Amino acid sequence: MAARQRYPRQRATMTRLRLSIVLCTYNGDVYLQPQLDSLLAHTRRPDEIVIGDDGSTDASVGMLQAFAARARDAGIEVQLLCHRENLGYVDNFSAGLRAAQGDVLFLCDQDDVWRADKLALMAERFEQDPSLLLLHGDARLVDAGGHSLGCSLFEALQMTAQERKAIHDGHAFDVVLRRSFVTGATAALRRDLVATALPVAPGWIHDEWLAAVAAVVGRVDSIDLPLIDYRQHGANQIGMRKRTLAMKWRDLLLPRGRLLADEAERLRRLEDFFAQAGFHGSRDRAAQVRDKRTHFERRVAIGRLPRWRRWGSVLREARGGFYRRYGTGIRSVLRDLLRHD
Repeated sequence: MAARQRYPRQRATMTRLRLSIVLCTYNGDVYLQPQLDSLLAHTRRPDEIVIGDDGSTDASVGMLQAFAARARDAGIEVQLLCHRENLGYVDNFSAGLRAAQGDVLFLCDQDDVWRADKLALMAERFEQDPSLLLLHGDARLVDAGGHSLGCSLFEALQMTAQERKAIHDGHAFDVVLRRSFVTGATAALRRDLVATALPVAPGWIHDEWLAAVAAVVGRVDSIDLPLIDYRQHGANQIGMRKRTLAMKWRDLLLPRGRLLADEAERLRRLEDFFAQAGFHGSRDRAAQVRDKRTHFERRVAIGRLPRWRRWGSVLREARGGFYRRYGTGIRSVLRDLLRHD
């Protein structure tokens, strides 16, 4: 693979960028129309909307065709890609990203509602900072009827002030190493990232993978404002709810051996990608990923021990700072001491 360099920080030119929305749908007619309406209500309209329908059997395709006509009448270019066979949401988004022609691509789910100033606010950030590769934002969590659930996405993710500061200060990769924090429905990225990052490695979700790659080769940042209503309902592909104390306690007891082993394998694929890609500084990043992978492999082994025999191994991992760097600190310690594998 040809060597690639880190994207340099450049002086802002304030060139007006072309904006593409990449919307993916599958049997989403119940919630689709409010989202479609919100996409045409922006203070700065997109230049292009790419829609990938993943073989819907409900009324979605007809709704999308009517929407495409409305959007074209408004001067917006539309690509409507109707897949005969179901690709799955990762490959559906990947196909849409490859088809999009804008400079900045906005990932869009079928069941949310976007704030009218989302495109303008995020596009301005990209136009001001050419080194910015991926930008994501907060969201207001709402129920199936669109009523507020009383918390934001960042609150549900329990993003700390320290994590937000690290992201703003250009250290997003350190946060990526601990956990996933970018939600695709709130994210936008430069089209340059598509050629670099795709295809998505097996076992990874597209938004996680894009954020990890972007954090190595360029800059990832966040807007600490809720720019969408992020709908929570039973049919969500990937949802998010604020966890109660009881949920957190049950979480400590859950078996995690399989999850940790799967995560170690995902990290191996990321490690291989960075080691082979030839990015400037990628060897150091690959070494960090390898460090986390081996920590997770040791955690798998810890879970196979009787609880009374885990203390020494857990203490060594804690003294080495691994739970703090690659997990949730004391919560990860408690999980390894209490979980049933």
